[in-house]
Amino acid sequence: MGSPDRATFLATFDDLSAHLASVLSEHGLDWDRTVLAGFSQGAVMSYALALGVGRPRPAAVLAFSGFIPSVEGFDLALADRGRLPVSISHGALDPVISVGFARDARDRLTAAGLSVRYREDPVGHTIAPAAIAQARAVLDDAVASG
Repeated sequence: MGSPDRATFLATFDDLSAHLASVLSEHGLDWDRTVLAGFSQGAVMSYALALGVGRPRPAAVLAFSGFIPSVEGFDLALADRGRLPVSISHGALDPVISVGFARDARDRLTAAGLSVRYREDPVGHTIAPAAIAQARAVLDDAVASG
């Protein structure tokens, strides 16, 4: 499991949580219509915002080349996220974040009952075109069912 620096992670998580809540409120948007997406560190924060204890449930998560963070003082609420749509994609040749992290996320989220679509592509630390297609399908399904 990926273990970011605790102090940096928690401070960034708090700042990002507050900023995102402010933007959604300012525009009259609800969490259940919000899709969290990111690449690399952005995927880590998308997982954290979507899966953290006490966090509102988003419409979906699109994670590109990231990992579910494991940080002391930060807990996950996977039991509360059943059937949450998640797209996980990762480069099988990624030298920055091992594809093993994506496989771990797939296995953990699937076991917890989330609706996971997963793919690996023969690329490094980048987003393959087929990963965009998968994410778009998850996004389309989430919007249609919301």
